[in-house]
Amino acid sequence: MIPSLHLLGRRRFLPLFATQFLGAFNDNLFKQAMILFATYSIYSNPKVESAFSALATALFILPFFLLSALSGQLADSRDKAGIVRIVKTAEIAIMLAGAAGLLLASVPLMLGAVLAMGVHSTFFGPIKYAILPQHLHRDEVLGGTGLVEAGTYLAILSGTILAGLVDAREVAVLVLAVAGLGWLTARGVPAAPPPGERPPLDFHVVRASIRLVAATLHVPRLFLAICAISFFWTIGAVLVIEFPPLVKNVFTADKQVASLFLAIFSVGVAVGSVLVNRLLDGCVSARYAPGSVIVMGAFVLLMALVAHHWPPAPGGELYSLAEFVRQPRAPLAALALLGVATSGGMFVVPLYAFLTTTVEADHAARTVAANNIVNSGAMVVGSLGAIALAAAGATVIQCLWFVAAMCLVSAWLAWRLHLACEGGDARAVEG
Repeated sequence: MIPSLHLLGRRRFLPLFATQFLGAFNDNLFKQAMILFATYSIYSNPKVESAFSALATALFILPFFLLSALSGQLADSRDKAGIVRIVKTAEIAIMLAGAAGLLLASVPLMLGAVLAMGVHSTFFGPIKYAILPQHLHRDEVLGGTGLVEAGTYLAILSGTILAGLVDAREVAVLVLAVAGLGWLTARGVPAAPPPGERPPLDFHVVRASIRLVAATLHVPRLFLAICAISFFWTIGAVLVIEFPPLVKNVFTADKQVASLFLAIFSVGVAVGSVLVNRLLDGCVSARYAPGSVIVMGAFVLLMALVAHHWPPAPGGELYSLAEFVRQPRAPLAALALLGVATSGGMFVVPLYAFLTTTVEADHAARTVAANNIVNSGAMVVGSLGAIALAAAGATVIQCLWFVAAMCLVSAWLAWRLHLACEGGDARAVEG
């Protein structure tokens, strides 16, 4: 049995886990339903489909870049549980707008809801990691972080599968119901008051962001960890952007296969998140990160090779899910995708745990927020890069080659972090 699973029976962890799970489920149910609707029902141009997917991703990420400094300050200076409750109340209003966008088939309203969801996640993001050292014992933090990541990607799995099975009207009802359930679970998160003095809030978002990142990045280990995570999420952004066009235009398959791809990806990250905790036995370490991301790049190359040799559906039609899985190369495509996701989960989970255990407890949320600022900037660059590649005529397969090359950069950064941490054990060095 996985040792960290006992945390799911503890009030100091379960309500936060459930709240995070429901929020991630709702985000991805709505976003995936919207993207599938646009890809299969509105647009019929591969370049436009990639651009729309990239625009939706960029809108979701933008608030992380602009507002993470403020969210980190708030999380370190106020009761984190209280902020969770406020954020979950806001989610209900956001999903009202999103549901209206789906029912009215209004692209601007749907994209507006995606932007608002990004704001919601910006204020919740630092808390879901920074609250763990306050509620968990030190040897439980890695396990708790792994469970949060695994739960997040299982929620993505559930949301993406469901988005391919239900219509817009049903999605509109579901996102409202889940937002209400998340509001209820948030009531159970134990109080997490600031462990130190309350820092004054700086509402000048540009100045606050620069100060926050500068205060964090001067620590070499944190700088390397944040850079490695940022490259990982840049890779992830490009992959998620390319999935719907990859499925429709290269694998020539319908939207249920697109949901299957994202579902396999989610399962893989969840498996990797739990597996690395098992291998490290609770030790916050980067020792497996370089090898994990190199393996990830190898599986991306395998996916590109499978896609290159994939036989398109006859007659210009799309493969159904049943027809797709009967193709001889379908198991190899699934294996490649699962390998990408599992190795990716093994790479990123210890680095997140590293962020919150290397600094003092009263700086944990701001450290995560600084990480989110750099991550979001890198992901926006990745999204813009995907748009630029599409505009330049690059194929989806060529984008996968680009992703594989980026994995080498992440591996180099992770190796430097491993060396900086005296063999990879973050606990061996004081923050």
